Amino acid sequence: MRPVSDIRDRWFLLTAGNFAEGRYNTMTVSWLFVGVMWAKPAVNVFSRPQRYTREFLDAYPDFTLSLFPEKYRPALQLLGTKSGRDGNKIAEAGLTPVASTVVAAPSFAEAELVIEAKKLFAQQLDPASFVDTSIAPSLYPGRDFHIHYIGEMLAIRGTGVWSS
Repeated sequence: MRPVSDIRDRWFLLTAGNFAEGRYNTMTVSWLFVGVMWAKPAVNVFSRPQRYTREFLDAYPDFTLSLFPEKYRPALQLLGTKSGRDGNKIAEAGLTPVASTVVAAPSFAEAELVIEAKKLFAQQLDPASFVDTSIAPSLYPGRDFHIHYIGEMLAIRGTGVWSS
């Protein structure tokens, strides 16, 4: 597996909430990055303020990222376009939520790679901070700037190993 192309081309599901409580939601993401922050292995994810999953990201201390084989692309497309406010989009997508190993947020049985993380940081992007002034007008015409979350990676599990 290759991290940059996996993120850009294959997408992930970002899931927050609590599996045991049955309160969680997921959304498709292709904007994330992995590295080291504050001497911790970290993953950075982003959510627009209006996304239903953002409510779970704000309310719960952890989240998961799940990467799927290509055959699940239609499910990820559905999960990226429908809101969990309007019904059980996870069941409609045909995916199986399962308990994660170290966090309360679920992952998915069909995933080939899962990252489990606890939140360390959250901040809404500030339009005044864009050095490249072409980004904000083109990607945020509605001024719905993403919220940036940094999570400490607590576990990475799956059938493949990422390589550089």
